[in-house]
Amino acid sequence: MIPYKDDNPSSTLPLVTVSLIILNIAVYLLGVFSPGGQQQVVYFYGAIPHNLITFDKTQPLHPVATIFSSMFLHGGLFHLAGNMLYLWIFGNNIEDRLGHIKFLLFYILSGIVAAYAHTISAPDSLIPMIGASGAVSGVLGAYLLLFPRAGVYTIIFFGFFWQTIKVPAVVVIGFWAIIQIINAIISKSLLNQGGVAWFAHVGGFLFGLLTVRLWMLGRLPSGRLRSLF
Repeated sequence: MIPYKDDNPSSTLPLVTVSLIILNIAVYLLGVFSPGGQQQVVYFYGAIPHNLITFDKTQPLHPVATIFSSMFLHGGLFHLAGNMLYLWIFGNNIEDRLGHIKFLLFYILSGIVAAYAHTISAPDSLIPMIGASGAVSGVLGAYLLLFPRAGVYTIIFFGFFWQTIKVPAVVVIGFWAIIQIINAIISKSLLNQGGVAWFAHVGGFLFGLLTVRLWMLGRLPSGRLRSLF
C-alpha cells in the first residue's frame, strides 16, 4: 500500500515542508558525492545510541549535535524517497494547522524523541541511526489525530497488477503504525540492533499523536482568520 496524495488541501503555502524536503535531498546528494564516501559521512554525522547515552566523544561531532544532523541523512535513494513522499503528502496539513515556526519545532522535537526512543531500546548499539523517519513519524501521528477521515489516494498491488483507490487516512496511517509496532517488538525480541530503527518510528509517532493538540493551543483553526474580517 503506497500513498501518493490526499484530498485534504491546505490554505497556506507549506514553506517549511518544502524547505525540509529540499534540504534532505541536498544533504543526500552531498553525501553521495562526498570525497570520503557516504559511509564516512554516516559515521561522522549519524546518531550512535551508545554515544548518546554515555556522551562518548569518539565522533568528531558532539553526540547531541548528531541527533540533528542524522535527521537529514539517508542510507539510499529509496529510504530518502519514502520519507520525503510521506512528508510531502501529510506535512503540509500539519504545517497549515500549527503555523510555520511551530511546525518546524514540532518536526525537530519529533525527531529528537524518536532518536532517544531508539537509543533506549538499544543503548549499547554502535550502529549510526540516520533518516528523517522519526520526525516524519511524528507528522503521521499528528495527521492521524487531526484528519482521520481525510481521503488518501493509495496504490494497492495484487501480484503483477495494481489498483488506485482512495481510503481514509486512519486506514493508511493505522496500517503503517501497526507494522512499525509489530516490527519493533520482533526486533527487540530477536535482539536485533541493526537494520531499521523501528522504535524511533514508534516513538516519533506517539509523540505526534499525543502532543499535537498542545501545539495548537492559542491558534485558530485554518481558515478562521479570514472569517473574522
